[in-house]
Amino acid sequence: MKKELLFAFAAFFFMSLSAITGVYAVEEANMLENVIVKEQMDVTGDGKLDTIYVKGEPFEEGAIFLRTITLEVLSATGKSHKINLEGGYEPRIDFKDLNNDGIKDLFLAVNTGGSGGLTNHYLYTVKNDLLTDITVPEPLVIQTSFLNGYKANMTIENTNESYQFDLRDRAKDYERLGLYHNGKLNEPAELMVLPFGTLKPVKVSGNQIGLKGSQRISGAYNADSIAYVESSWLYENGKWKLLDTNVMELRKNTTKKKK
Repeated sequence: MKKELLFAFAAFFFMSLSAITGVYAVEEANMLENVIVKEQMDVTGDGKLDTIYVKGEPFEEGAIFLRTITLEVLSATGKSHKINLEGGYEPRIDFKDLNNDGIKDLFLAVNTGGSGGLTNHYLYTVKNDLLTDITVPEPLVIQTSFLNGYKANMTIENTNESYQFDLRDRAKDYERLGLYHNGKLNEPAELMVLPFGTLKPVKVSGNQIGLKGSQRISGAYNADSIAYVESSWLYENGKWKLLDTNVMELRKNTTKKKK
């Protein structure tokens, strides 16, 4: 009898210990997940305020980098929508009607922390309490190549516009790196074309709000910045329409070629 009681007591003890450990684990997880943003905004279109959270779990206690980021929308009806995003730094949210349906959408930007200064962007609508990923426009498709004589060519495939860069002021650096020898390319080489470093909601056509993005073009290495290519976009008929592009060279030696 005593042995049976001993076994029963031991089983109860370990079950209790397991339950307590589980509670502490949940509490610890909740403590790690911080509310980065809390906003109230009608994003469903019913005229009532919904609550929007952006939460992040640090890589470790005190760390700036967030290993997980969560977007959570609690609508006025009590329905909850949750989306897991990629980790990063400084998540931020903007409420703009980017698909032009009269209801504010949720536009998020998260710094990746990479050396290229890149940012991940997300766009969602919760119209009629239904979560939909609108997605953001794809970066411009840009083809590049170094040319003999310390020059480089760039063509934006979306518009079929070509530009030529005069890079003679970098000749000494390029020769030292082995990219050129006496002004002649040692082998075919391309410039570095980065995706959107920034993508921001702006007025692009009258009172219509679209997105304006910027992509950096670098030469022989990441810090060898040559130009920024801006593009403006408007969401029409369920897809993004490219309105215009603008090439801003950092040293003003660009020649635009005819189509």
